[in-house]
Amino acid sequence: MASDISNLLDAWPYDANNNVRRIVDADGREKVQVRIEQGPFRGILQMNVGGRPDGAHPYGCEFALDYFQQTQKAVRQKGEDPPFKLNHDACGELFDESRCIYERYAFLLQLSDFKNVVHDTERNMRLFRFVNQYGEHDNDRMNLERWWPYVLRIHATARAMLAIKSGAYNDARSILRKVTDKIREFPELDVQEFHAERERSLEALAELEEALEKHRKPTRRDKLEAELQQAVQREQYERAADLRDRIQRLDTGND
Repeated sequence: MASDISNLLDAWPYDANNNVRRIVDADGREKVQVRIEQGPFRGILQMNVGGRPDGAHPYGCEFALDYFQQTQKAVRQKGEDPPFKLNHDACGELFDESRCIYERYAFLLQLSDFKNVVHDTERNMRLFRFVNQYGEHDNDRMNLERWWPYVLRIHATARAMLAIKSGAYNDARSILRKVTDKIREFPELDVQEFHAERERSLEALAELEEALEKHRKPTRRDKLEAELQQAVQREQYERAADLRDRIQRLDTGND
């Protein structure tokens, strides 16, 4: 018999800035809940933190991707002909699974669960590559390629935040710069979503790096470079030369 959930909704008033939470169910499984309110519609979305967000086990596997990867491996080992391909329906299953995982890591990012965001984005990247390699039809192979700037950005953001939490500011900066270069160098796609996501991702990464620089403690190299700049401005050329040598020795590990 269906039950009215008004009490649940009333106990969690809608707040657009605080509409995601983490709970543990009666069996000890972690779940993410999202409070929604659209016009007259009120509700709560719920997804698992572990495994598939919807709790499904397609083909008896934890993920549809796992099943298709196992199938591909078996076909390759047997040397079957024709070789393994993903038909349109199989690609559709994987598209749905990638969207389900995307929705989860978008909410996990709001909860600052960066470890699981890294895990989920890496899974979606594996799924993207798999579809691109084995999709039978061109449209299916290229369908997910437009979202690479976004998934790369979220993956790098989560990794950088984990590095920041451990105090590794230089590592965080390196992560952000490397993914920025990777997004810039990504092959062009004549798709509107790709261009929009690339520009949005580059802007977001630049803003995050700028915020990082404001909180990062200056390193020894930073201090020497600041002194060097000041020496040049004051035309203290001997001191500038000495500072350049010290920076060079520092870079080569001889200082």
